Amino acid sequence: MPPRTPEVKLDSIDRAILTELQREGRLSNLDLAQRVHLSPSACLRRVKQLEDSGVIAQYVALVNPRAVGRHGISFTIINLDSMNTPQLEAFEQAVRDRPEILDCYYVAGANDYLIRFAYRDAEDLERFHSEVLMRLPGVSRSNSMLVLRTVKKTTALPV
Repeated sequence: MPPRTPEVKLDSIDRAILTELQREGRLSNLDLAQRVHLSPSACLRRVKQLEDSGVIAQYVALVNPRAVGRHGISFTIINLDSMNTPQLEAFEQAVRDRPEILDCYYVAGANDYLIRFAYRDAEDLERFHSEVLMRLPGVSRSNSMLVLRTVKKTTALPV
């Protein structure tokens, strides 16, 4: 199990900084400072503290899947044939090694894992299912749900 990350106490200025950066990650320090009513040096210091404490985990560019030919999203429930530690570790490492698997969650309840995959077309989805999913260590069953329409999607965490 990964180590617990200690919770960081955030004040209203930290929250404002995080809200603005989640909205627009390439915001210049000067613009960010103006939006949160700080001097540029104080703002930069706050951002650095948020980075150093792990609150800001990383900066990324979000790619539009359709713009790169990924027209479908599949959420797939995975069940393993055994839940022993070596089996879990082998499955999780194999998932980490597959760049086409976008997210993987170990879940509670009747199922074991939930993964997300973006696919080009029906052939790509079939290839992924037969050549990737069902060949992951220990997979006994999978159940895919194909997204018809995205109603809401955000990367911004309420702070």
